[in-house]
Amino acid sequence: MTKETATSSRKRDHLVICCEQPVEAGDAGFGDVRLVHNALPECNMDAIETRTRFLGRALGSPLFIAAMTGGHPDTLEVNRRLARAADRYNLGMGVGSQRAALEKPELEESFTVVREEAPRAFLCANLGIIQLRDHGIEWAERAVEMIDAQAIAIHVNSLQEAIQPEGDHNAEGSLEALRHLCEEFSYPVIVKETGSGISAGTARVIRGAGASAIDIGGYGGTSWAKIERLRANDSRLADLGEAFLSWGIPTVVSLCEVRTAGGPIIATGGLRTGVDIAKSVALGADLGGMALPLLKQAMESEDALFAAVEAMHRELRVAMFLTGSRSIRDLSHARTYITGLTRQMIGNSD
Repeated sequence: MTKETATSSRKRDHLVICCEQPVEAGDAGFGDVRLVHNALPECNMDAIETRTRFLGRALGSPLFIAAMTGGHPDTLEVNRRLARAADRYNLGMGVGSQRAALEKPELEESFTVVREEAPRAFLCANLGIIQLRDHGIEWAERAVEMIDAQAIAIHVNSLQEAIQPEGDHNAEGSLEALRHLCEEFSYPVIVKETGSGISAGTARVIRGAGASAIDIGGYGGTSWAKIERLRANDSRLADLGEAFLSWGIPTVVSLCEVRTAGGPIIATGGLRTGVDIAKSVALGADLGGMALPLLKQAMESEDALFAAVEAMHRELRVAMFLTGSRSIRDLSHARTYITGLTRQMIGNSD
């Protein structure tokens, strides 16, 4: 199997495993967060405004369709449905890693369908930091052009690379590549973790390199250690995946750390409801991203996906009502209680 077809095949493996196997691990920390109830909300729930702005774009709500898939013909219909949801509800959306299509242009359709179906949506291209380092700004430009994106997410996935049979174990030069991109690129750059979270120190380095936003990708949702363990034919790699199932910074802890570095934040990693989105906004996130819950609905049908989005919006609106938040700006100032292990970890961070 060639390198190009191996990349595409891996994308299909990931899609199938995510839909058919239990791939979540850990606790993102949302159970330790309570929004403070306002018994006298003084607002009309039916008039609550969920619209918000991110990187200069007006969006229908803070719900972000997080990067999922693409790069194999079997992923085309899933991306088509996700894009239709993004267009219908005016949501931001990220595509999966575009490496396969950059290596093999005949796979571009699984990505270009997103812009075709969502002509007005805020779209984020997606490129791995290792591919950025190895191929430079040219690949970043091609990724953005492929889907006519408004921003690019540079994903960092050291844990996955360490366990994946095809993984790249050399991360040297990544920061310099990121800094060069941020200096020279004409689009906003978002640095995105993929399930292990980002610390306060790393967030400051990312912001210092010039990134426009951070997607924290915290621990507690889809586990790439678990996915790669399920993919592994080598028992040594399977054992390695098992050993690192609990590795990472829980999403809520990561969010509390990253907000100290300033700048826009997308909270991803274990968000499952509109209440989780509301908690994320109250804790400092601009958007709350979801992948796995929407992926499963998109695999079922377009109607199931639309129903899931509407359910999350209802939950978000009720949470806003019960905190007396007429707008997302008001929600960003809502009080929270943080308890349990999450509170301990936040208190012990340095």
